[in-house]
Amino acid sequence: MLSILIPTYNYNVYPLATAIEQQALKAGIIFEVICIDDGSNSPLNIKNEKINSLLNSKFIAKKQNVGLSNNRNALAELSNYEYILFIDGDSILPDDKFILRYLNAIESKTDVIYGGRIHPETVETTRKLRWKYGKYREDKIADKRKTNIFKCTLFNNTLIKKKVFNSIKFEKSIIQYGHEDTVFAFNLSIIKANILHIDNPVLHGDVDLNETFLLKTQKSLENLNLIYKKKIIDSDFITFLNIFKKIKRFKLNYLFAGTYKILYPFFKLQLTSNNPSIIIFDFFRLSYFCYINLKK
Repeated sequence: MLSILIPTYNYNVYPLATAIEQQALKAGIIFEVICIDDGSNSPLNIKNEKINSLLNSKFIAKKQNVGLSNNRNALAELSNYEYILFIDGDSILPDDKFILRYLNAIESKTDVIYGGRIHPETVETTRKLRWKYGKYREDKIADKRKTNIFKCTLFNNTLIKKKVFNSIKFEKSIIQYGHEDTVFAFNLSIIKANILHIDNPVLHGDVDLNETFLLKTQKSLENLNLIYKKKIIDSDFITFLNIFKKIKRFKLNYLFAGTYKILYPFFKLQLTSNNPSIIIFDFFRLSYFCYINLKK
């Protein structure tokens, strides 16, 4: 009935897989748990190998990194059941009713069900940037996500019919981190998939260090620039690109690009500090995008 798919990279996912197995057994359903490490070659995979001892569960460690999109595609190809549930490896289940809430939602016969994500109430100061962005931009209850069902659908915690997934799949050309979900959500909108938003969040268990998230953000924006220039999706689908196009229309993108070059030391100092500003983070993102868009 249900294939639970866990993409991971350099992380101990055994506790998550164990919690999922226990809930699935308690629910009395036919299930499988499949986890693939995307070529991290991490010593943590010794712990992950214990997943193979769980019921109907397997762990696979790829030797080469193929990117999150292709890792998710590989997981789906290995799955055997009608419904597939993607859960990011650094997730923590909030309680013992997580699987049950998805099973109840399946009765709606919808194509896609997104449960959401939440961040912890507090984190150490060295992780404040990712935490603030998650807390104030990503953590939304179902009622708020329903106001824009496609844009608010991420794949960190999403159940989808396998036949719907196979009609789209994740964009193979996206190897680097960032915007895999954006492209997939756009393609869901193209086929007019039925999406149900519910309150069944996972807790983000591995909040990035400030410097790590800053680097990931740059990689994500480089992906977005590639997506934009190759016209992989309609740019109107992404609010950030709409803002960029308005700036470009008035030739202000040159000013923003120059600002990035001049202010990068300040951006890095502020955003990796103990009290990073989301407003400055937004300005950093926009100026960096203008900069790389002129270069590439």
